[in-house]
Amino acid sequence: IKMTKKENTPSFGKKILIFWLLVFVPVFLFLAIMWGAKTGNLGFDPMPDLTELENPKSNLASEIITSDGKVMGKYFKENRTNVKYDELSPFLVDALIATEDERYRTHSGIDFRGLVRAVANFGSAGGASTITQQLAKMMFKHKASNLLERIKQKLQEQIIAIELEKRYTKDEIITMYYNQFDFIYNAVGIKSGARVYFNKTPLELDIEEAAVLVGMAKNPSLYNPKRFPENAMKRREVVFAQMKRSDLISQQEYDSLRTLPLE
Repeated sequence: IKMTKKENTPSFGKKILIFWLLVFVPVFLFLAIMWGAKTGNLGFDPMPDLTELENPKSNLASEIITSDGKVMGKYFKENRTNVKYDELSPFLVDALIATEDERYRTHSGIDFRGLVRAVANFGSAGGASTITQQLAKMMFKHKASNLLERIKQKLQEQIIAIELEKRYTKDEIITMYYNQFDFIYNAVGIKSGARVYFNKTPLELDIEEAAVLVGMAKNPSLYNPKRFPENAMKRREVVFAQMKRSDLISQQEYDSLRTLPLE
């Protein structure tokens, strides 16, 4: 019996070629996209200058201080006065990490475990943005106006996050995050936020006050204690729950804290 070769069966050489095309084309496209995101080509907007990452610019408020060190007033374009890490209440640090980025101390800017979880659950199990990525997002001058722009900006945020982690310590990144965050009501940065909402310095904040401000990180308008106190209370309870989950407070402390009034 004479055996005939199937005409539609690709040769061994073609199979090898198809295999390498399937391997290299996606890799090439990925590298090209990341190059475009980093350099501002291929339809991407320019990223914030890396020198700005090393020397962040901010519109700081000028303070009028008496001879005995009391602040009499301010004049400003943007009500921001930066603080140092040791001027932050430990509650601010613990609550932020527990709520926004529980693996903050161990990742390098991108939480791949959280990213996989977010993709697998289509975002229903929480977002994947780390504290560092959230800081990177604050550096953009304008918000994305559509989904495509947001996707492109998201890629750039990941690149910036990695650059931030290379240049700064974890404590410095948290400090920069708090100094940049807009708590609205003309309160940019944690020093202004603590003063506007609780008439305290960031170091003086109690755990329940810190939890309110950390809760605003999700949406400073929706969870604003002045505008929507009930929303702020519910979000504060979420922060307490996350702190309990991270063993930063006990069940007894959680049960006590969640009943405190919003002052």
